[in-house]
Parts: sequence; structure tokens; C-alpha cells
Amino acid sequence: MKFEELDINQNIQKGVAELGFINLTEIQLEAIPYLLESNNDLIGLAQTGTGKTAAFSLPIIEKIDTSNKKTQCIILCPTRELCIQITKDIQAYAKYERDLRITPVYGGSNIQTQIKSLNSGSQIVVGTPGRVIDLIKRGKLKLKNIEYLVLDEADEMLNMGFKDDIDFILAETPLEKQSLLFSATMPKEVLRISKNYMQKPKHIEVENRNEGVKNIEHHYYIVSAKDKYKALRRICDMKSDIYAIVFCRTRRETKDIAEKLMKDGYYADALHGDLSQSQRDNVMNRFRKKNIQILIATDVAARGIDINDITHVINYNIPDDNEIYIHRSGRTGRAGKKGISIIISHSRQKRKLQSIEKLLKKKLTLKQVPSGKDICEQQLLDLVEKVVNTKINNQIEDFLPSIQEKLSHLDRDDLLKQFISVEFNRFLSFYKNAQDINISNEKKQKIKKKDRKYDDKSEIGRAEKGYTRFFINLGRKQDLKPQDLIGLINDTTQKRNIPIGKIDIMRKFSFFEVDSDFENIILNSFKSTYYNGFGVIVETSKKPDEKDNKLKYRSVKETSKARKKKRKTSSYNRKR
Repeated sequence: MKFEELDINQNIQKGVAELGFINLTEIQLEAIPYLLESNNDLIGLAQTGTGKTAAFSLPIIEKIDTSNKKTQCIILCPTRELCIQITKDIQAYAKYERDLRITPVYGGSNIQTQIKSLNSGSQIVVGTPGRVIDLIKRGKLKLKNIEYLVLDEADEMLNMGFKDDIDFILAETPLEKQSLLFSATMPKEVLRISKNYMQKPKHIEVENRNEGVKNIEHHYYIVSAKDKYKALRRICDMKSDIYAIVFCRTRRETKDIAEKLMKDGYYADALHGDLSQSQRDNVMNRFRKKNIQILIATDVAARGIDINDITHVINYNIPDDNEIYIHRSGRTGRAGKKGISIIISHSRQKRKLQSIEKLLKKKLTLKQVPSGKDICEQQLLDLVEKVVNTKINNQIEDFLPSIQEKLSHLDRDDLLKQFISVEFNRFLSFYKNAQDINISNEKKQKIKKKDRKYDDKSEIGRAEKGYTRFFINLGRKQDLKPQDLIGLINDTTQKRNIPIGKIDIMRKFSFFEVDSDFENIILNSFKSTYYNGFGVIVETSKKPDEKDNKLKYRSVKETSKARKKKRKTSSYNRKR
């Protein structure tokens, strides 16, 4: 089905046509006609990059009453970047709907500007949960009369700890409304929201939503852990027009990789949680303009990135959760274009690769890391093609006589060598004695012991020191969220550069991982700490399992009793 066949007004048709939209994607084909005709709730399950924004926004634009300036639709999304992207998309679709106003509201930006926009009237508000709550509490955003509610990337919002925020916002909306929930996965919390806040929703599930997009190729390379950065360089050097996101596990690793690439002459930069909002915006603007070819990012920092032209997604580390691999790879191969998702693996990750293949329902293709000769040949051909396709400027005619005189002593072959060497000597010198870093069957036994020194959780070239897991006696019962825990760690240690790994929030306690270099700082800093009047206990912990959790919880109760007894004894002694 084509967009021009949809029952939407000519103004929207004109805006969509200018964007070059012709055929509907699968989720659009299922959702748009249904939403145009029905006011019932809907759940759409589809991975990122499948056209979800148009699927929910085109029907809403069609049905919004532009003569009424009050807020009629609220769209919630997990990140600032996605909020901005959704707003831009809707503005593009509604380019010729002159009376329609869309306001994005998100943290890290001037709230007074957003309040001013809301006060002047805005039928559609797109926001992140934190800023939406702030505006509700200030009385500047009123949701009691909205007709349309959209939860976009609901699973991501819950993964980021916005469960209570979403509950608060949904409680502010009327019972009679159309609720649309879009998610790549359907975890228990998303299912809970659908049961509590939706009325007999229609389910739309894009076939094989966990399957890799059909126009994405999935490749993997096997190298020794110590050669992963070399492999990354060679992969990038084989594609002179590469426009890629490289995913790393930790903030420190992200910074290290970016610094190495920039030092080696690549147009690269890092996107991670230590950046201020202005720094983050600067990096993203440069990446969108392709002033950065290679963006190195953590999963959290990359949420909300929505760019259609990304050629490669490179997994410097295989994620713990295979679903995350699906999310990562979905950032390439968009808008009908081809894309390549790459895993740089080592020899002990065969089972992990097989589990990804099972989820993808397709085989990963083993590729050989290119040799120095392969790279030099490819770079040379790319340079020649660039020269051939360069448009000649006729103004150069005025300078030809002096140029010809300067080069008169060179024959054709020598002239070619001289010009090519100007651009090409860097690659020739760097890869002059480059060794084969692929792991063959013969090499596996030799490097097996060496590989044990490394792990995906460690930074470049670091031994398998990794991260230390900590127990903390705070959990959901104390209203602890991941962002609260991160803030508590930063405030208590008075440091902002501590790499924080996985966080697990339980009901009465939690676990978090921190770079092992900071283990003593964590233990010493939390000796006399309180959180909302609650005494904090932090201890090192083993890997999580049910038995260990129960033992830890029991130790907390015993420690708490001991502290209470100590306080009572001290109080009694003071009275005496």
C-alpha cells in the first residue's frame, strides 16, 4: 500500500510526499488505517527503525482539532534525543498544517522557553517523563482533557527506571482517551501498564520483530582480545566512506577507544554519560552533519539516536542481553538502505554468537580481518575513484602552464606515483609489516591461555580485572531508581568519573558494579552515609543468585538490629 492511498487530508499528503515516502512499512500498514478509523487502544510491537513514529503520528495529526489550542495529545519517550527526533518528524509530516503546534519538553533545556510555548497553545506535546512531571507539578502542563496518549519505546523507559514516573503521568490523564503503546519487547512491566491503563487494546506485532532487519548483513570477526582495537581500525580502513556507531560496554572504554581513533587520525568522538548536555548536543550535531564518521557510544548514551544513513554498527563488545544486539543493529539499514552489523569477538564466545543467531533466525557471516595489503589496495582504488569523479574547475586552466613546467621532468607513471603517494603514504607505512590477526583453528590452542587474561568487561589492553559488584541495602521500597543510585555514588564519593556498570534494583536492596580501581573509594566513602534518613550499608558482593541475595538480606537485617541496639544503648548511657 502506498501513502497516497491513505485517507488523510491533502496537507498531510503533501508533507509526506516531500519526505519521499512512497510505500508503507509493515507496522505502518497495520496501524495507520486502523487508527484512522478507530478510537480503540493499540499495542504495537516492532523494533526500532521500522517507521513507528509515522505509524502513530499521522492518524493523530489527521484527527487533532487545530481550532482548539489546548493540549490534546501527549507523547512520552525515554530520551531527549528521541523527543527532539519525534518532534522534528511530526513537524515535517504536518508542515502544511499551519495551525498545528507541537512542543517538545525535556530536561537539560530552558524550562521557561517550554512553558512559554505551552502557554501560547500546543495541541501535541512530546516529552521525557522527568520534564513532563516537572511541568505538571508547576501547573503548566494539563493532561486532564487529552484525547491521545502515546508511549513510545515503552520498554526503554522502564529499563531506564521511569516506572513510577510513567504511573504518575498516566494517573493525570482521563480514563476516556485513546492509548497507543509502542515497544520493541514486551517485558512484565510493559504488560502491567497495558493491563492497568489500556482498555481491550488491539495487538499489532510486526512478524519476527526480534529478527534482524532483512536489509542488514550480520558479520563477525574472531581475533585475540588484545587485537580488538587493531581489528576495529582495519575494518574502518576498508571502508573510506564508513559512517558508523561503535558500541562499547563502559564509559571509560568508550573514551579510550575514541581517543585512540582521534589520535590515529580518524574523524571520531565519544558519546557517554560523563558529557554535559551541551557537549552531548555538540557531538550529536557533528555526527548528524557527518563531521564525525565514527561515533563511539555506550548503549545508554546512544538511546534516541535516529539517523537514517548509518552504514555500520560495530559491536566492540557483545552485549550481555541479545535483545540489545537487536536494538544496536537496528540503527543501520534504515529507510530502505543496506546496512552492516559487525561483532568483534574472541575465540571463547562461540556460544554467545550461536544464541544471537538463534534470536536472529539467521546465520552470522564469519569474515576475515583484512590484511595490510587488502587495505592498501582498497584505499588506493577509493582514491583513484575519487580523482576520476572529481568535477574539474575550469579556473585551473590559468595555472596549467606553471604546473606543467614544474612537472615536466616526470613521465606519466612517475607523476601518478607522486600524486598518489601524497595521500597514500600513511597507509603504506602503517601497514608495511602488518601481521595476520585472524584466529585460525591452529592458533586457537596457542592463544587460549592468553585470552583468559582479557574479558569484554575490561578496557583496552587491561587484564581481566573488570568490575567489582557491590551490595547496597536500598531498593524500590526506599524509592531508589538507577539514576538515584548513580547520583548517590557521585555525591558520596565526590567524584564524577567513576565508571558504573550494571545496576540491579530489587525491592529492599540492590546491586551495582563499579570499576575495580575504585573499589576502596566506594567502601570508604559509604561508611557513614544516609539516604532519605536511611542508614546506608555498602559491601562487596558475589555474582547474584537467589541464595546469595537471601544471605545478604539476612545480614542487612542483622546489621540493622545491631545498629538499633547500639543506638538504644548509647541513649540509655546518655540519660544515666
